[in-house]
Amino acid sequence: MLAPCAEGGQREGMTTQAEISAEIAQLHGKPSTDPNWAPHRALTDYAPYRSSILRHPTKDLHLTDPETIELTSPAFGRRDVGEAESDLTTMSTGEPLGERMVVEGRLLDGEGRPVRGQLIEVWQANSAGRYRHKRDRHPAPLDPHFTGAGRTLTDDDGRYRFLTIKPGPYPWRNHVNAWRPAHIHFSVFGDAFTQRLVTQMYFPGDPLMPLDPIYQAIPDERARDGLIADYDHDLTSPEWALGYRWDIILTGSRKTWTEPEESDE
Repeated sequence: MLAPCAEGGQREGMTTQAEISAEIAQLHGKPSTDPNWAPHRALTDYAPYRSSILRHPTKDLHLTDPETIELTSPAFGRRDVGEAESDLTTMSTGEPLGERMVVEGRLLDGEGRPVRGQLIEVWQANSAGRYRHKRDRHPAPLDPHFTGAGRTLTDDDGRYRFLTIKPGPYPWRNHVNAWRPAHIHFSVFGDAFTQRLVTQMYFPGDPLMPLDPIYQAIPDERARDGLIADYDHDLTSPEWALGYRWDIILTGSRKTWTEPEESDE
């Protein structure tokens, strides 16, 4: 089962989208009070993203022995990942509803070198904007032929490829009339479970991105732009699926933004 973005109870008197947008504009370019914050990181105490006020760290992070985590963490490997798992449209006996699309890209280090043999997982809402999870109460239809999850290993050129359905936007209860832009969650595992990085890929031209506190919590415009995939007509399959290209860069000045470890969004 896939976990949707966290939601709180929507009550009378909640902040409006206009008020949230004004807060976003006011906070652009301002540093965080989080002692662990750095310019390349998202603002974890970002007031427009309401739940971050209560959940962000208030003390310095402390190192822990990774072996204590790895003893109870799941194992994975090349032999455990099947080729069919990268096709999210064939996880059932029927055809999922929505716009088919190919998402392809490369996993690279800061010098542009390919990172080979790495496990990449994705999860997403269906075309109606609903996750296949009991916590998702969005009154949109569930697609019985779409699980919204897939995984693959990068090849020798660092390349990955998924065939899926374009996810729909969905409401969340950060403020009145709050909607998340369409996005796909990506998880990159590295060589051990403790190296796992999680990020989100967005789509070009989505009008909800300027309104979204999660996306706007990244203060650097270049880092935000790095989360938006490019439409690629050469990657598009005739009469079958549109193509989007998105590279994930692990280190360096062009590093792809990743979610802080304490986040569950």
